Amino acid sequence: MRRRFWLLLPLLSLAGALQAQAPLDLPQQAASAQPAEAADYQVLDFDWQDKSRQREVPVRLYWPAQAASAAVPLVVFSHGLGGSRQGYSYLGRYWASQGYASLHVQHVGSDRRIWTGNVFSLIGRLQDAAKESEALDRVRDMRFALDRLLAAEQGAHIDRQRIVAAGHSYGATTSLLLAGARPPDAPAGLQDERIRAAIIISAPPFYGQGAPEPILAPVRVPTLHVTATEDVINVPGYHSEAGDRLSVFEATGGQRKRLAVFTGGSHSIFTDRAGTGGVTLNPQVKAATRELTLAFLSSVFEGREEGLQSWHQRWKPLLARWQ
Repeated sequence: MRRRFWLLLPLLSLAGALQAQAPLDLPQQAASAQPAEAADYQVLDFDWQDKSRQREVPVRLYWPAQAASAAVPLVVFSHGLGGSRQGYSYLGRYWASQGYASLHVQHVGSDRRIWTGNVFSLIGRLQDAAKESEALDRVRDMRFALDRLLAAEQGAHIDRQRIVAAGHSYGATTSLLLAGARPPDAPAGLQDERIRAAIIISAPPFYGQGAPEPILAPVRVPTLHVTATEDVINVPGYHSEAGDRLSVFEATGGQRKRLAVFTGGSHSIFTDRAGTGGVTLNPQVKAATRELTLAFLSSVFEGREEGLQSWHQRWKPLLARWQ
């Protein structure tokens, strides 16, 4: 079990029961998780292959329409266990509509393909996805995808000083490793110095590796941590309380870090799934989350703190904790 230092089973989006939530007094546009933009971005799919590892790296790129006329920042996004490049589109579309390119990387060893095939071998496929080798390959997928994009036609328009790692659940762990987290069993060279900030959504702890502080203290880039009070993972053979997400935040290094905890919700409320965590709360949390990420990045890259302050006032009814 020690070899599986990421213990990735908690990253299943199966967790999180549907919970009814009372409507809150929030802005009208929060009723939908879909951004209001029109045709101000492109969606481009690329089927890349890392020949050095003989591994497919499919990606989806949300590309801002104005990218040809100005250097644009970039978010490199990692999905949770069983996801794909099509997932978390509510974030990719919104970021692109606001001038951020968003590269969503699909990890073939732990993507949606684990749900296909013989149901009786599903547990085995999940265990394979939880292996240390796959956790390492996910990090390498992100580095490879970033390399390819920067070398492509679009790379000339990317601001190299504003590259962000982001991810949900398993993808949050992947992003932390890119940002500098160092489990004692991990090989050297996982951190990517091109990453200047990280968005960490529903991060699981590093089980089997002792106290989290030595692992996460090396993270020095600004981080935004997003979770919910009911962000609980409960699957056969594994249980993780919502407080584990807070422990990750507390242990993460760096002087610039933020935490948003929504009241209620579920582990999978941050995916594209509708209804999970509450049919009313679900789109509200998505709208609040996408706006928070942009306010955070504006603070990091432009020094504008007023966006975070106004965000807090705007979404305060949803929040159990903000710091």
